[in-house]
Amino acid sequence: MRNKLRSLKKRYEELSALLSDVEVMNDQKRYRELAREHAGLSEIAAASDRYEETLRGIEDCKAMLGEQQDSEMRELIHAELSELEERETALVEEIRILLLPKDPNDDRNVIIEIRAGTGGDEAALFGADLLRMYERYAERHGFKTEFLNDNMTEMGGVKEVVLSLSGKGAYSRMKYESGVHRVQRVPETESGGRIHTSAATVAVLPEADDVEVEINPADLQIDTYRSGGAGGQHVNKTESAIRITHLPTGLVVQCQDERSQHKNKDKAMRVLKSRLLELYQNEAAQAQSENRRSQVGSGDRSERIRTYNFPQNRITDHRIGLTLYKLEAFMDGDMDELIEALILAERTALLTGESAE
Repeated sequence: MRNKLRSLKKRYEELSALLSDVEVMNDQKRYRELAREHAGLSEIAAASDRYEETLRGIEDCKAMLGEQQDSEMRELIHAELSELEERETALVEEIRILLLPKDPNDDRNVIIEIRAGTGGDEAALFGADLLRMYERYAERHGFKTEFLNDNMTEMGGVKEVVLSLSGKGAYSRMKYESGVHRVQRVPETESGGRIHTSAATVAVLPEADDVEVEINPADLQIDTYRSGGAGGQHVNKTESAIRITHLPTGLVVQCQDERSQHKNKDKAMRVLKSRLLELYQNEAAQAQSENRRSQVGSGDRSERIRTYNFPQNRITDHRIGLTLYKLEAFMDGDMDELIEALILAERTALLTGESAE
């Protein structure tokens, strides 16, 4: 482990020097790639320094014990040695986790797409509840929220909403939300008090940098149309809404959130680039190994990941079998207990796999 740490620390120092090089700074794509690698190694470099300092302290204490005859001084040295050895044990565990294969997208901003699933109006209203939950969670973590497209129902439900969350580690925490979210509750429209089951789907994409995904303009079909939906002041007045079709893949993105056709096009292109980045990364991962991605963080949007049971104030994550009885707080953005459990499950799976190898 010590040799691996030294190798990574050396690479970190090489990257620090490269990022100060004028030639590298003028190559935007290379600079971004190196800066992302540098940021990914910063924690390991800092932990490596603490580990080396601790090991030097242990060696010094042991040397002093061999020279020191005074019983009181030996007792003090033993106490310091014991403290340093405890610190070494904790650092080894911390470093083991830091050395685990890291999702290259973890430090990216994130694009979240919420769509109503089965259940009609109730599914759309639940989609709106999920939207508010993510907005409240973003507030708690200082993430900046921006709507890229929203298509709401007359009742205030979500047909489809696309938003971005910007901030350090946004993707690393939100990636576990991809999948089918199922709700069990009595709908507002239900007069008989019967519990209904409906669902909404969530897709979480790492946001692509402008220089990462190159798109040939000839591969795009761009259509304009009049925006529609509930409550928009400029609905049906101008052809500001944009629909972009990426012909080679068939991906379609649309945006009608802004009055400006230019702004809608820019937002639609952000979503398209992020979908293409995800597509290319998934293809590369499958080519390398079918099991490369952790089961917990696989992002399979067709998988039922969670059930929200309102009558019992219960939320259950089916991937790790965890049930919490704090649904009201969870829907208000207090999601960290569950997300931390998912992160721990993923790390444990990776550590177990590493031990097996």
